[in-house]
Amino acid sequence: MGRGYMRQALMVAILVGSPALADHELLDRDIHEGQTLYQQHCAACHGTNLEGQRNWRSPNDDGTLPAPPHDETGHTWHHDNLLLFEYTKLGGQGALAARGIDDFNSGMPAFEGVITDDEIWDVLAYIRSTWSERVQEMQASRNPPH
Repeated sequence: MGRGYMRQALMVAILVGSPALADHELLDRDIHEGQTLYQQHCAACHGTNLEGQRNWRSPNDDGTLPAPPHDETGHTWHHDNLLLFEYTKLGGQGALAARGIDDFNSGMPAFEGVITDDEIWDVLAYIRSTWSERVQEMQASRNPPH
């Protein structure tokens, strides 16, 4: 295995194991608005159909990973809601730095000041709505109980 793959596997292991500090109910969000916002702000990198970029598991020349898919083939559903929210709001490096990980080069930009917190939750609800019931349940189990 290459160094980039091992580094990514480590990051996924760290993030999957990160306890969420809070949960946010995605069931009552505006999924239609989330889909519109996703197409406006996310689809250019993550794909119109949530398919991500080619070779998303292999680092680019600058060490960043291509945008992963948000459908069930990616790892988005492996993470708790709070991490997904913070990753979107603060960007990849900001969210990881908040967890004490300062040496990860992420290509994910921060959307703070671009879209509101409520709009971020709408986008996340839209993404979640595309997953099978089984995957939604697995992702929900990563969130703290209400």
